[in-house]
Amino acid sequence: MASKVTRLLKEAKVDATVEAVDLKSVDRYLNGAAAYITIVREKKERSIPTSNGIAFLTGVGQDQEFQKLVDAIKASQG
Repeated sequence: MASKVTRLLKEAKVDATVEAVDLKSVDRYLNGAAAYITIVREKKERSIPTSNGIAFLTGVGQDQEFQKLVDAIKASQG
């Protein structure tokens, strides 16, 4: 999924780094992140925009989730 999101961002000319991390390490990587994409359902609230990663895996709702991601990245870049 990370490589697909990276490719989509590059095609959209959005400068961002995508990192795939295991669930146990997520909190360490969120500091300074513009958004969080997850493929698991979590009850934990995050302080940054969260996207449904299943949309990127299946293509269902991908455009909407991608737009949320792009908006979050642009908002974080000022």
